Amino acid sequence: MTLNQDDSLNKNKYIEVVFNSPAPGRYTYKLPENGAASIGMRVLAPFGKRELTGFIVRDHVNPGETSFEIKAVKRIIDKAPLYGEDEIKLAGWIADMYYCSEGEALSSMLPGGRRESKIPAFEDFELPAQKEITLSEKQKEAINGILSYSNGINYLYGITGSGKTEVFLQTASSVLKEGMGVIYLVPEISLTHQLTEQVRNRFGNNIAVLHSGLTPSQKLVEWQRIRKGEARFVIGARSAVFAPVPSLGLIIIDEEHEGAYKSGHKPRYHARQVAMKRVADCGARLIMGSATPSLEAWHLVKKGAIRGFYIGKRLSGGGVPDVELIDMKKHQSCISKPLENAIRETHAEGRQTILFLNRRGFSYFFHCKTCGYEAKCKNCSVSMTYHKNKNRLVCHYCGYSEAPKQVCPECGSLDVGYSGFGTELIEDELYKLFPGFTIERVDTDTIKEKGSLLKILTRFKEGKTDILLGTQMVAKGLNFPGVKLVGIVLADTSLHLPDFRAQERTFNLIVQVAGRAGRFFPDGRVMIQTYKPENEAVKLAASGNIDEFYERELEIRRTLEFPPFGRLFRLVFRGKNEKRTARAAEDFAERFDVESLPKESFAEVLGPAECPLSMISGNYRYQIIIRTDDFKSVHSLFRGALNQYKPPSGVYIETDVDPVSLL
Repeated sequence: MTLNQDDSLNKNKYIEVVFNSPAPGRYTYKLPENGAASIGMRVLAPFGKRELTGFIVRDHVNPGETSFEIKAVKRIIDKAPLYGEDEIKLAGWIADMYYCSEGEALSSMLPGGRRESKIPAFEDFELPAQKEITLSEKQKEAINGILSYSNGINYLYGITGSGKTEVFLQTASSVLKEGMGVIYLVPEISLTHQLTEQVRNRFGNNIAVLHSGLTPSQKLVEWQRIRKGEARFVIGARSAVFAPVPSLGLIIIDEEHEGAYKSGHKPRYHARQVAMKRVADCGARLIMGSATPSLEAWHLVKKGAIRGFYIGKRLSGGGVPDVELIDMKKHQSCISKPLENAIRETHAEGRQTILFLNRRGFSYFFHCKTCGYEAKCKNCSVSMTYHKNKNRLVCHYCGYSEAPKQVCPECGSLDVGYSGFGTELIEDELYKLFPGFTIERVDTDTIKEKGSLLKILTRFKEGKTDILLGTQMVAKGLNFPGVKLVGIVLADTSLHLPDFRAQERTFNLIVQVAGRAGRFFPDGRVMIQTYKPENEAVKLAASGNIDEFYERELEIRRTLEFPPFGRLFRLVFRGKNEKRTARAAEDFAERFDVESLPKESFAEVLGPAECPLSMISGNYRYQIIIRTDDFKSVHSLFRGALNQYKPPSGVYIETDVDPVSLL
């Protein structure tokens, strides 16, 4: 119920407000005289000695007798509600699931703009007029299978280029015709210009795009369009899962395996879990899709817990590319002779090459060949990366930089050098090897200006670029007819990270990058350079043997009782004082009593121990990991322990339910 300005009792109306603060609970305020507000609006209100933006979660409150004066809000920010009862309920679930306050949950859901402002025209690729689309039998089976159920969870998997997007869009079209709304999630909206244009061509002004190029105020405009039903098809990255779509009928999660769907900040929600909650609450459908499903999703499909649909043939004339493993122990240069020759052959045919290396910078680390000293960041426990164009050693975690060293600071030796290589060094090498070629590099060092990524990709699409070199930005979302050759400069970058998902990530990345080749012609080539050609993840990715890799990896996880055969909770203690931080982690571990769990439950506390990245931005980091087969009981026990424990001054706790990384 909305409060009207004519309401003679308006000055006596009270509301409940929550804030983007760890402080739990709701706070009662009085509305200003002649103020009109309702659930879903934001207010500026006094909170302690500060004034904070809060969210109205209840109106027409009767506070009863109080021993203190109830303060009035300073200002009502919005003219219309930003959210309703459904969003409040969802925020309550997020707060409970991920150990945060209701206000923190609402803040993560809503755009942060104070006022609405004009949305700029969205730049996109110019695509040719849409042709008549002929569906394969497998695509038809998938669409009919998904639409035959009015709700539930579905998984669409198959090789890259097999037409998953068309299944998503045709299913979405049917749902829109039923009068319901659609949310289409992608890992990174900045890489989906082609998809956005496809959606615009098909659904016109009925879509809203929540992309990173919009300011918070511009996102607010889109949010209100969605809420009013003016845009029933929403496309966006992780946080678009919260879009207030009326009569939600379908959520699509493209590239479901991507870690970008997990929030790295409080609340550390996973968009997949939130999507499952939303469709369960409103009786909608969920479709997830990937050429390399997450191990959890694959396991659920195989045991029949979610409906799986497989489409395995490329539809645009392409075929599965020829894949060659190159053992780098037999080559001196970072671009092996076979890869160099293949690039020349590809260019001679008038075709294009994509080269991938998931490491930016020039050289990976500086070290002394006499005493073994290695240059590490003074704030983080990671090696510094040399950037030649800046002539600086840079930390990719905190941004700290310093001048490169000429002598070893430990022993004074002049026998120092740089090892490893990043995209900047590879770019230098390419210019030396191929002086007449047009080469462009895509990483966070080269696309700092707005629109620069789109310009680079447009030139590549138009055939003006011979070689496109990049980090993970070129591994997904790109679909160019001129590409014949894909080279993975080093497949091993994520292989030896101390994380139980390292093999899975390596496998996924190789398969996804390899999928950029041969999408339109059956003569695609993929060349994978590696120092570990015998590694199972590398070998099985090269052969495209998805089933064998997943079965092997599942057996390892089953033995360890790691996801999907168990659930994890992760607690990270961070602080400037190492001893105090370590002691806090030990104190908490001692208080967490797994003996109080039901006898049939399994739970094990691992740690406390230093995090693999033991220091970031000057903070020492210790972690506790809890592994269990009884999520509900441990979740409740964990909450109780967190509520009872107050960390010492200067020590902060980060909680992560179902972590995707343990670094």
